[in-house]
Amino acid sequence: MQYDIATIVQGYAQGYFLMANEDNVLGWYASRDRAVIPLDERFRYPKSLRRVLNQQRFTVAINRDFQAVVEGCANRKSTWISPELKEIYWKLHQAGWAHSFETWQNDRLAGGILGIAINGAFIGESMFYRIPEASKVAMVKLVERLREKKFVLFDAQMMNPHLERFGAYRVSEQEYQKLLKKALQQRCSLI
Repeated sequence: MQYDIATIVQGYAQGYFLMANEDNVLGWYASRDRAVIPLDERFRYPKSLRRVLNQQRFTVAINRDFQAVVEGCANRKSTWISPELKEIYWKLHQAGWAHSFETWQNDRLAGGILGIAINGAFIGESMFYRIPEASKVAMVKLVERLREKKFVLFDAQMMNPHLERFGAYRVSEQEYQKLLKKALQQRCSLI
């Protein structure tokens, strides 16, 4: 695949996302049933996580160790983040599109979320943790940041039970395209 950053960003801006298959062949994908994390009062999290947040065990950072977050997200038995996709994320990061939202415990990376920010849309690519609760804290703090910066859309791509606990919901492709269009008209910056 050609690493033309403008073309890649345009693909995401049209509602597609990159994934590698089992053979590490990269391709563009879309989902008819898109998962969205609400940035309004529908966002929620377990009470047990509220206690963790109140204890302030973790600090948050943006892009402190982008490559370590990508590696953490890819470090699974089965991953769709191929070596080629890692390189693309790095180029997107260098161009200011891809970001890591991280949780730290002292000087140890505890967890994080990898995503692409295009105007008022944050497209979550993956998340991981090394210390229990770290990625959940990252999720709460990222939603707070997106609200503060007036983002319109937090796209989680595909639903899973973990995201449902935060109030994530499914939207049709048509509804997703409306949300995405509105988000792309909003001028926002994660940093």
